[in-house]
Amino acid sequence: MPRCTTSAMAHHLEEISATVAPGAHAVLLLDQAGWHTTRKLPVPDNITLLSLPARSPELNPVENLWQFMRDNWLGNRIFQSYDDILDHCCDAWNKIIA
Repeated sequence: MPRCTTSAMAHHLEEISATVAPGAHAVLLLDQAGWHTTRKLPVPDNITLLSLPARSPELNPVENLWQFMRDNWLGNRIFQSYDDILDHCCDAWNKIIA
């Protein structure tokens, strides 16, 4: 999705919830972004949100991944458009998973 919003997060949680095995429960580790902590966010019954302490990116493993991608493929460049950003991010992600 092109924006981080409460609506986008709600959709993301619905997708996660649908993949949780029947009778199981998922715990999601999240930073304290506004769209993660708002009371307006509907959280499915089979998911618990667990917030990381404020100002602690070192505890969030995805921050290390983003830093690696910026250092190797995404940093120090000018993107021509949103599609250009998306293409470069997809290319970087595909390099990571390869």
